[in-house]
Amino acid sequence: MNFLTRRKPIELPAHAELKRTLSWPHLVALGVGAIVGAGIYALIGQGAGMAGPGVIVSFGVAGLVCACAALCYAELATMMPASGSAYTYTYSSIGELAGWIVGWALILEYSVVVSAVAVGWSGYASGLLTGWGLDVPQMIQFGEVAGHALHFNPLAVFIIFVVAGLLILGTRESAWINSILVVAKIAALILFLAIALPAFDISRFTPFAPFGWGSTPTETGTNIGVMAGAAVMFFAFYGFDAVSTAAEETKNPGRDLAIGIIGSMVICTLLYMAVGAAAIGAMDFRDFAASGEPIALIVRNLNQPEAAAIIGGVASIAIPTVILAFLYGQTRIFYVMSRDGLLPRSWGRVHSKLGTPIFITLLTAFVTSVLAGLLTLGEIASLANAGTLAAFIAVAISLMVLRRREPGRERPFRTPFAWVVAPLAIVGCLYLFASLNTGTIQRFFIWMAIGIPVYLLWGAHQSALAKKG
Repeated sequence: MNFLTRRKPIELPAHAELKRTLSWPHLVALGVGAIVGAGIYALIGQGAGMAGPGVIVSFGVAGLVCACAALCYAELATMMPASGSAYTYTYSSIGELAGWIVGWALILEYSVVVSAVAVGWSGYASGLLTGWGLDVPQMIQFGEVAGHALHFNPLAVFIIFVVAGLLILGTRESAWINSILVVAKIAALILFLAIALPAFDISRFTPFAPFGWGSTPTETGTNIGVMAGAAVMFFAFYGFDAVSTAAEETKNPGRDLAIGIIGSMVICTLLYMAVGAAAIGAMDFRDFAASGEPIALIVRNLNQPEAAAIIGGVASIAIPTVILAFLYGQTRIFYVMSRDGLLPRSWGRVHSKLGTPIFITLLTAFVTSVLAGLLTLGEIASLANAGTLAAFIAVAISLMVLRRREPGRERPFRTPFAWVVAPLAIVGCLYLFASLNTGTIQRFFIWMAIGIPVYLLWGAHQSALAKKG
């Protein structure tokens, strides 16, 4: 039973092989690039449909919870500059079983995020293609299982395998290309603000919370209300944790990781609340709630078809970089878990010539394409949020455990008011988790019920620490 308590060292493994090439501007760009994607370009319609004008508060609540979690991440990332993100922090602070559970949750998060972003991208790509005279449906319904409509999303499947193919071929997103695409995405949102704000009508904010302030189940199994919106809009923020997966490739992790994590969160929270307010003020939320491309739809409704085409085009070009960032992050999670022996070590192997992990990239692409092809954006985003909320809770607990157990260890960044921030992160995440619809919570626990036996049958005996005795 020592697998319950055995912990891997906090220090970076001596055989770490990744090159340190990133500085804080690259990390801020990586964080903003991972955060600004389908969450704001597509999911804002979903959130408005659940919360009405109160989606502005939904953004604020989700941003506050993520800010608390980001501060916890910043301390642990600078204290333990190793790849693996929340998995590594939990493994080193609480123990191997807890580390596996968080790693299993991260597999869910990263894989499902790729699916959600692909579905969000498909909405903009479909609108862009329609403008060019090409009618490619976003969703093709082909049946029903247990009352659940089955869909096929050809564009979402297509973009996942395109990005996976680039990763397999060894094509990497260089720092300057990523920065250019981040600037393009932000510029498109600023263009939206410039067009939408002159049409702002405060009367569209009444009633402010038409579906209530909490999270109320409906007959269809979904939840509505401001907190239900926050539980879904949470998806729009948490790309910052992808920054921590680059810890072993950062030149000065003690400084740069904290700047990258917190800087990207601040920029995106302010931008999101501004965009959300402008969207509600420019158009009745009921008119864009069901749209797969709400930002572009609002601009077209304001008689700006050229600007809508620009925004749709930028989204179509830049959003796939989020897919690339999370597929990249997923490979880093698998890399570290394989290095630790909790997954087959062969999964962490890279092709001798291409230098990429072909097997795990193809496996991840297949699984994520199935999810993207069959489920809607709201269903996928909620499931991704469940895994992420679990990881954030573990990170906050890890921070408090290490503050007690190793108070004298060097901390290049110290979370301010840690004994307030960490509990707030835990309570906030638990509340958002409870605000998810029942089906999402059930799927999450089914995933966990699969993962624990996998660990007991494999990881508990094959881990590097188990073999050391």
